[in-house]
Amino acid sequence: MQNILIVGAGNGGYALLKLIELAEYLQVTAIVDINEEAPGMIYAKEHDIPTFSDWKSLISGDIQIIIDVTGQKAVFQELLANRPATAVVIPGEIANLIVTLVEEKNDYIQIIDRKKMMQELIFNSVEEGMIGIDDLGIVNFFNKSAERMTKISAENAIGKKVRQVISLSELPRTFETGRVELNKELTLESGTKIVTSRYPMINEEGKRVGAIAVFKDITEVLQLAEEITNLTEIQKMLEAIIYSSDDAISVVDEEGKGILINPAYTRITGFSEEEVIGKPATADISEGESIHLKVLQSKKPIRGVNLRVGKQKKDVIVNVAPILVNGNLKGSVGVIHDMTEMRGLMKELDRAKTLIRTLESSFSLEDISGTSEKINFAIDQARLAASVPVTVLLRGEVGAGKDLFAHAIHSESNRSYHPFIRVNCSAMEEHVLERELFGFEESGLSHAGLFEDATNGTIFLDEVGELTKKTQAKLLRVLRENAIIRVGGTSSIPVDVRIIAASSLNLEKAMREGTFREDFYFQLNRMPIHIPALRERKEDIPLIAEHLLVKLNQEFGRNIEGFTEEAMESLLQYDWPGNARELENIISRSMIFLQPNDRFVEEQHLPRSMLVIEDEDDMPDGTLAEQMDEMEKKVLARTLKVCGGNKSQTAKKLQISLRTLYYKLEKYNLV
Repeated sequence: MQNILIVGAGNGGYALLKLIELAEYLQVTAIVDINEEAPGMIYAKEHDIPTFSDWKSLISGDIQIIIDVTGQKAVFQELLANRPATAVVIPGEIANLIVTLVEEKNDYIQIIDRKKMMQELIFNSVEEGMIGIDDLGIVNFFNKSAERMTKISAENAIGKKVRQVISLSELPRTFETGRVELNKELTLESGTKIVTSRYPMINEEGKRVGAIAVFKDITEVLQLAEEITNLTEIQKMLEAIIYSSDDAISVVDEEGKGILINPAYTRITGFSEEEVIGKPATADISEGESIHLKVLQSKKPIRGVNLRVGKQKKDVIVNVAPILVNGNLKGSVGVIHDMTEMRGLMKELDRAKTLIRTLESSFSLEDISGTSEKINFAIDQARLAASVPVTVLLRGEVGAGKDLFAHAIHSESNRSYHPFIRVNCSAMEEHVLERELFGFEESGLSHAGLFEDATNGTIFLDEVGELTKKTQAKLLRVLRENAIIRVGGTSSIPVDVRIIAASSLNLEKAMREGTFREDFYFQLNRMPIHIPALRERKEDIPLIAEHLLVKLNQEFGRNIEGFTEEAMESLLQYDWPGNARELENIISRSMIFLQPNDRFVEEQHLPRSMLVIEDEDDMPDGTLAEQMDEMEKKVLARTLKVCGGNKSQTAKKLQISLRTLYYKLEKYNLV
């Protein structure tokens, strides 16, 4: 691993930093600039890369490469004079040249990949089968139509001798003779009769490098041969092809009025011929612009456009091409691909996400650190709750560890081998949350919800106090009847799921204010457990901090042994409005600034904001407006810290709009 020091964090240093991060064998140990707002400095801080304003203290034998992007000759000369004997100093001009060349290389690779993908798409979209071989007779190309006609997959064909795939193939002879063979009949092992044309492949130097066969079903060729002289029959044949397509096809004239659709079009859009033929091309569009009209204006094909069409607003992909006869525009033809299969894949993805949620790390009550009387009482209650099938309500401030207790109760219960699914009730709108919890039925499709996915397991409803009264009523039914009704459905579905709820809000106050149902509260409050705030059990902080240190050492790849007495005293003195979650954040931030050889977290490594204990009686000086602004700033800063930087949660806690919050944060430079 090569260690790199970047001096200069302007646009050049920023670009270099992003480039070097992509290399596995290079590592930026630090970036230096006197301007803390330089792009590279901001980026480095966001990605936990050490930043400094002076490079002199960083020069050591651990640095192999020093890159100067300051653009100042004096800095470059000074770096040369002070560099270690094993380090090389690279001027910014060379570094910028390297960045430019690498970016150009990546651009060319992307262009090549796109062209390759387009070529494969074209070859796999045509009806004709295609088989290619190299100079040794080995199959190196086998498209989708070839798979369909031969009933052999490309995976089983590519890499084999062509006569192992098609025993009567004459492609090796075509390669040897270099002669083109057209319209040769052949019967495949699958029984399909084809007409094939064979071509030698010759490179720019005139050397034969392989051969390719293009073939199609003989019945289509015979139809074409018989009907080529009769325009009426040709039209019927074309209509038959269009009508047999599983993709929707629509044709409009030069004025953009419909002249032809196939049955697949009616099936996908829901529009009949009477509703489309002779009507403008916009008749079938639910959302978006008519691609037919765009093609008629530009006389150029447009492909891969996402639209919503038809009465049911189906998601489709549209390809439209102009119809040109002797250079004159006669209309356009469009092919519409239904996205049903894509929705099926998305449904499978949703199931995979649900499975991942059920496979989250499990915790036991032994993982909860602390020996204080309050935490031991909470643990004893949790152990009792795990042994009986009762609804549990976890109470406590944000960051106190309610999710850890919920995990532990599930793990110690007889449901531990079944799913544990966490739902953040404050993170989703009402209609989205209900669809997630109860599932839904629409357009003939049924989708199971989390209650069905969690059968025999546990659902953890975090921040249940944020639920609307409508959703509370539906959950009350689940608690009373052990059954759900999917959104849009009518039938009752029995479920066997244990509910563990949690809230940091004052639910009793919410009941008095009419925002929380009393019957729902009493149904939830069968087994209440209060999780004490960290400031109520400060004697546990050393044990929790040591536990977090082990976890963070693994995450950061460090070997920090502990805390100095001064650092631990500061941790004990702080009030911890963000509880254990804030403690973990403070320790992780402190570890970022430790040097590689440091073994202990010292007081100087802790954030300054927690080292200053404010005197609440010490009111600011100034006018009433100035004092109110100062107090508002303190309230905003403290609430933002309590919410872990989450602005949506901060706005909700302060009962102001998100827009107002952003305005005030900018006003007080708290962004």
